[in-house]
Amino acid sequence: MRVAVIPGDGVGQEVVPAGLRVLDRVARLDYEEFPWGSQYFEQTGRMMPADGLQQLARFDAIYLGAVGWPSVPDHVTLWGLLLPIRQAFQLYVNLRPVNLLPGVATPLAGRSSADIDMLFIRENSEGEYSGAGGRVHEGTADEVAVEVPVFTRRAVERVIRYAMSRAKERRQRLISVTKSNASRFAYVMWDEVTQALAQTEFPSLEVERMHVDAMAARMVLNPASIDVVVGSNLFNDILTDLGAAIQGGMGIAASANLDPSRSHPSMFEPVHGSAPDIAGKGRANPIGAILTGALMLDHLGLGPEADRVRRAVSEVTADGAALTGDLGGTASTTEVADAVVAALG
Repeated sequence: MRVAVIPGDGVGQEVVPAGLRVLDRVARLDYEEFPWGSQYFEQTGRMMPADGLQQLARFDAIYLGAVGWPSVPDHVTLWGLLLPIRQAFQLYVNLRPVNLLPGVATPLAGRSSADIDMLFIRENSEGEYSGAGGRVHEGTADEVAVEVPVFTRRAVERVIRYAMSRAKERRQRLISVTKSNASRFAYVMWDEVTQALAQTEFPSLEVERMHVDAMAARMVLNPASIDVVVGSNLFNDILTDLGAAIQGGMGIAASANLDPSRSHPSMFEPVHGSAPDIAGKGRANPIGAILTGALMLDHLGLGPEADRVRRAVSEVTADGAALTGDLGGTASTTEVADAVVAALG
């Protein structure tokens, strides 16, 4: 199995090597590294080469650290690398688990690991991030900027069907997040597709529909009531950052961008971003990248190996001796990776 490795920018160049050390302990994968990202942009004017997608198409998976740097506008980094990969490879499922690890504190008072075990599934190919729109009369008082969300029945149906399948494997509960009271067309269609699939293909599931603002409140007030959540590109992007805070911080949040058909390589990246303020200081938390690697192992058919990695991470956080500063410890990125490798035996 061949994995394309893109460390990217900032702390990505620190957490990816840590993640690879852990992966190498449990699986034999063939890696090839690509120096794409903001530094590559400053040298070439592109975030990746013109044939970057063709190069990546040869691999079984993509392991990405982080993309973004203050010297390059955020929309350039996003539209120059991440979104082209997601869209061209039909990575229409963004998978983000929200789990409270043993020994990690949550800002929610009185909650434990038993209360926080959610799976967010985000439509990842269109919606609010479709790129449809434009600007006219730029720089004048009459300037108009139009951003048009695009929702196709095909994309909505496939991501909801995937989410219902995952809910069926878990606790049989699904929440579909929309804003169909204000968005009369796209999200009304989303609600209709949800209802139709629940009735015809997944009648055993307990399916709820919630507006995104109510969902944010429920995550804080009653997280134990939440199992699987499916939502649009924008809504679940926002909700999963809230989820990362609930589970102890951005540094431990993992994510996967999946093509469930496996026609293209899926991409795996931690949620935390490039963190320029701590880049190069050895302070970045590698747990998000390590758990992202476990998601990659799951996708590659190495479920037992993925479970070993997750157990090792839980052992390290429960012990508490090797935690980075964001989790209240003093350990370096390398020291946390050392502890996880040691826990693997």
